[in-house]
Amino acid sequence: MKQRQKQKLKRLEQALAEAFTPPIPADPIEFCTQTLGFQPTPYQKDLIQKFQNNQFTAARWCRQSGKTQTVSALLLHYALTNPNTNIGIVGPSWRQTKHVIRRINTLLKRLPKGLYEKPQQTAVRLKNNSIIEAFPNNPETIRGPTLHVVYADEFNFIPNDKELYDAILFTLSATNGKFICTSTPWHTDSIFWRIWHDPAYKDYAKSHITHQQATEPNGPLKQEILQKIKRQLEGDQWRWQREMQAEWAEDQNTWLTQALITNCIDPTLEYIDFNETVQGEFYAGLDLGKHQDPSVLTVVKIEESSIKLIHLHRFPLKTPYATVIGYTKTLWGRWQTIHKILIDMTGLGEYIVEDMQNIGIQAAEGVKFTQETKQQIANWLKQLMTEKRLKIPYDPELIAELNIERYQLTKEGKIRLTHPEGTHDDRFWSLALATYATRTQTQQPNLWVITK
Repeated sequence: MKQRQKQKLKRLEQALAEAFTPPIPADPIEFCTQTLGFQPTPYQKDLIQKFQNNQFTAARWCRQSGKTQTVSALLLHYALTNPNTNIGIVGPSWRQTKHVIRRINTLLKRLPKGLYEKPQQTAVRLKNNSIIEAFPNNPETIRGPTLHVVYADEFNFIPNDKELYDAILFTLSATNGKFICTSTPWHTDSIFWRIWHDPAYKDYAKSHITHQQATEPNGPLKQEILQKIKRQLEGDQWRWQREMQAEWAEDQNTWLTQALITNCIDPTLEYIDFNETVQGEFYAGLDLGKHQDPSVLTVVKIEESSIKLIHLHRFPLKTPYATVIGYTKTLWGRWQTIHKILIDMTGLGEYIVEDMQNIGIQAAEGVKFTQETKQQIANWLKQLMTEKRLKIPYDPELIAELNIERYQLTKEGKIRLTHPEGTHDDRFWSLALATYATRTQTQQPNLWVITK
């Protein structure tokens, strides 16, 4: 009897809450200011209005310009003011799409009670039967459900963008729905680039925002943060143009092109944590650094003909080598089947390799970086990527760094690999070493300098 009374009381409280819930403003800009408590900038208001008035909308904004906040509020308002609406979110990885859902979940806390169900990791469910849901980057999953709005986050980094875009158009044709995509520029062999340059996409309303427009007082980008970003990207003018000017840019002498890197992104792949216990066939690469460059340990897993990047740890600058060795030993012992750890033993690296072998890391092997060995290792990485055998997670920092490495042809006809001053290529070489470790020793005569 008491249980029934509690249920009746709960239903009564819910009914009273809904009866006294203030209405959601019909204007999405008023919704942002009055309900969510943040004042959109002029360019954020412009994007909101473009979405309201057009079926197709595209935005290429610089980093830290408030893109996720704006689109999250926009999608939430649309779902609240359009009952029985299904909104789908896609991106270059499952983690990225869930990040947008998390941002929307934070906005739910600012809504009056009684408008939404209990927050979930992959979906936002409202009491008016509207749903905002994160979908895996798979054209088949998009074709199935009925969707009224689709949002593609970081659209220029989606590897199968053509197939996914076709599936989105097919889905939206059944509901005459809306499509909105955002991204910082990346490669030009993409739907996102065509939206901005191909007359066939003239139906799109477009918004292009640079760091000048997004800096206070006109936007959320603080001058202090801008200076930090500028220092971090010093020496890589191409990345600065892409991420802060929101313009397409790529050095013609880059070793791994943006299109090649994008084709290796596996939307389903995520890094495995240090504390997890996993099984499989593993190989690792360790690029050593301390004061100017950090040390990076990378682990790849062999699955049939594919090589998958499953773990990447970048140690802070000035991390003692003893800490690097300890981390590596623990991971090697925990995962058990790391068959080879290939280590750059240029400089002090020779002593590190000896120390690792002396404490029982039998898989440790060293190789000295010379122009010849670096060329062979980098060639193998590029070959794997060209053959689409290498799979990497969507990791913006890794992706940008893979695009950092430059090459020059010497007078002798050999390739000299470098990276711009002020940038880092430790992730690049750690991954290259890990992939090269997957080769058998008989395939690489005259390369190894092994210390036993």
